[in-house]
Amino acid sequence: MKKIISSIFLVLVLILTSSPSYAATIQIKVDGVTIATDAHPEVKNNRTMVPLRVISENLGAQVHWSNSQVTLTKNDMKVILKLNSNKVVKNGKTELLDVKPYMKNNRTLVPMRFIAETFGNIVDYKNGTVSIGTKPFTIDGVIVSALQHEYHLVMGGVVEQSNGNGYNESIYNTFVEKKGSKVKAPANYTWDFHNVSAGDYYKNAQYDFLDQEGNSIKRFDLYSLRGSGHLEVLVHEPTENQWYLFSEPAQQSIYQLFNRATENGFVTVISNTAP
Repeated sequence: MKKIISSIFLVLVLILTSSPSYAATIQIKVDGVTIATDAHPEVKNNRTMVPLRVISENLGAQVHWSNSQVTLTKNDMKVILKLNSNKVVKNGKTELLDVKPYMKNNRTLVPMRFIAETFGNIVDYKNGTVSIGTKPFTIDGVIVSALQHEYHLVMGGVVEQSNGNGYNESIYNTFVEKKGSKVKAPANYTWDFHNVSAGDYYKNAQYDFLDQEGNSIKRFDLYSLRGSGHLEVLVHEPTENQWYLFSEPAQQSIYQLFNRATENGFVTVISNTAP
């Protein structure tokens, strides 16, 4: 009888440890920070499969969908994947995946190690944790150690820093790619929303990319027009003292990226003088 019970127990263990649901205990860490995912990672054919959102946000790759095909781009690398296909195209060359990307509970799961290493990151697996070391983000050859975000409230203000390379690069690229044509500096602009008249601009926030000594490499300030019938946004680059048209959707995209960096534990509050 004991042998039968032991055999049944062994079979249950084998079933549990070989099923994707068992892999729900897998943790993903990016640069030492544990990432919260909207779907559990799974192990399939000895490969860790993770939600595509983990790749696009935490590793800084841009995602474009077309029917059942997804294109991931970052810098000079372009990867094309298709759902339920083991063929992948890397910069025009076709390779074969050990596991096909697939959809589960409205989430696309992709092979973690293949994607991460393709974009120049280091991957290590130990004791149920997948650790990813991201490639440093640089601006004009200078390594960015942090993105400093400052904004003011009714009383006081907040200064915080993001150390997530993927998020910082995505935010930087949004500023660079989404800024419009050059414009003249507004006649009146300020941090203080309460002292702004209709037709003047107030600063929503500033984003400062810092080097390893804490010096500014590049800074972008976002301004909104008060009292306008439409949402008009400008971005100011203080280093060049140049103003550009921006858009509300691009501004919201930056807010969302920084919020996700905060949710995933990459942001540290430096000071908070708000009551």
